[in-house]
Amino acid sequence: MNVALFVPCFVDQLFPRAAWASVTLLESLGCTVTFDPEQACCGQPLLNAGAPDEARPLAERFLRVFRDAEHVVAPSASCVATIRRHYAALLPGAAASSTGLDAAARVSELCEFVVDTLGVTAIAGRYPHRVGLHPSCHGLRELRLGTASERDVVARDPARLLLASLDGIELVEPARPDECCGFGGTFAVTESAVSGMMGRDRVRAHREAGATCITATDVSCLAHLDGIARREGADLPARHVAEILCDAMGAA
Repeated sequence: MNVALFVPCFVDQLFPRAAWASVTLLESLGCTVTFDPEQACCGQPLLNAGAPDEARPLAERFLRVFRDAEHVVAPSASCVATIRRHYAALLPGAAASSTGLDAAARVSELCEFVVDTLGVTAIAGRYPHRVGLHPSCHGLRELRLGTASERDVVARDPARLLLASLDGIELVEPARPDECCGFGGTFAVTESAVSGMMGRDRVRAHREAGATCITATDVSCLAHLDGIARREGADLPARHVAEILCDAMGAA
């Protein structure tokens, strides 16, 4: 299966290893992965900051770059949510154009793609560690990748499914497991004190649950939590789900 990899800004600048792990994972599952260097930001930071006019050219660029891709996969639930859930409102005329929003509809979060499109529900590998899985708000509440505490409907959780299949892993459950980490894009800048308090609460909850590392499908959340853990001297490294899966396959 042909896959065009979309590498979001946070992954490119802070967690490039998550992009490489995504390539390794996809190729190990039989995919042919390509990367178009013409890609750029999806526009999420500008859209979140209330600047749709500035975000619009980036959305148009995304659709142009990926218009011919069979599948587009990104190791970032928040960027995927922005593309799939908000491009239609950002580009109201796109539905009537020649390319329309077809490319946006073909974008998947990495674990979502592995489970829902490739049909892979288990990874052969070993990861004997206690892991805290942090569900990002965008993934949980916009893509429905997991079950939010305020909903009665049980939703699929691709990342948890793949991680739980690893030999030796223990997924620990922190108190208030679906609580926001406090990053929230520009929220971390405009409300830094509140953002920091929320992040410290999450780090403490994962430590109290016995986690030896934190993982997520969003590197923005991971960067926030990792920074807080480092500043507090907590031995609680942050690793993208793709990194854990790749490490586990190497240990199989």
